[in-house]
Amino acid sequence: MYCLELAGEPDDEAFAAIEARRAAADAVSVVAPGLATARGVRTERVRHLAYTHRVSELVGRTDAGVESAVALLEAASIDRAGSVAVRGRNVRATADASTSEAERALGGVLVDRGFSVDLEDPDHELRAVFSGEECYLGWAVAESVRDFGDRRPTDRPFFQPGSMAPLDARAYVNVAAGRSLPDATVLDPMCGTGGILVEASLVGARALGSDAQWKMARGARENLSALAPRDDWDVVRGDATDLPFRDDAADAIVFDAPYGRQSKIARHELSDLVSGALSEAARVAPSAVLVADRSWEDAAEDAGWRVEERFVRRVHRSLDRHVHVLARE
Repeated sequence: MYCLELAGEPDDEAFAAIEARRAAADAVSVVAPGLATARGVRTERVRHLAYTHRVSELVGRTDAGVESAVALLEAASIDRAGSVAVRGRNVRATADASTSEAERALGGVLVDRGFSVDLEDPDHELRAVFSGEECYLGWAVAESVRDFGDRRPTDRPFFQPGSMAPLDARAYVNVAAGRSLPDATVLDPMCGTGGILVEASLVGARALGSDAQWKMARGARENLSALAPRDDWDVVRGDATDLPFRDDAADAIVFDAPYGRQSKIARHELSDLVSGALSEAARVAPSAVLVADRSWEDAAEDAGWRVEERFVRRVHRSLDRHVHVLARE
């Protein structure tokens, strides 16, 4: 069993769990504030997750008291040796426990069992995570790379207002492409400035994009040239309702539909645009994530999709994002 330390706010936990389950872990279940468990983990994929910070191989679970954590560790079998560091965490200050006291006490148990302490570069890291009424002990095995601030939309070569944050773009790619990563082709048929495509490339996928505006297609290419780690990507000018790609050209579709503050986008009414794009997406890939400012469940089902999940995620006071997780029927 494994323990997953989740990122984000309390409202993000269900979404964090599905990202981890689809891209890196098996049988993920949220068990306490900011914590989930999983039966198996693809540790090499954890570094690419957006809404999971760290994964530990679970030693055990007990109540959120330092004495209980010590008793748990004393009773545990430990098949490892060398140097160790103990890191304590109190998730969102939800537990009545001192992490510094826990680190000292648990470190003492490990020293008594023959470990040396190395806080800078240990052979092993024991994590003591207190959350609510529970404490989870585990040996750290993987953590995600938190470099999203390096790719803020305003810092890219080409920027337009309304661009999606890299953290969310990464998560949507992981949810859509899932276990096909890294050997996946991810297509964004309304790619805008290319933020979703950049994140797809960074997780190892081949990124394909199209946009109805030449300005956006050129800008997305500029951003990919600057930020994508590989040259395995392409962006074309194209209509999302009539994509210039063959059937099953991609493993997953991810797109952020226009928000309907205007009644017409280019030459399409918004409803026709989204419905047509969903139909084309079902022709081109078996899996998709559609992000929008409202529910498009009926349109998705009419286009041949099964709505596996839908999350409503608050952006700010006047905007919620509806995240549709789709599978082709």
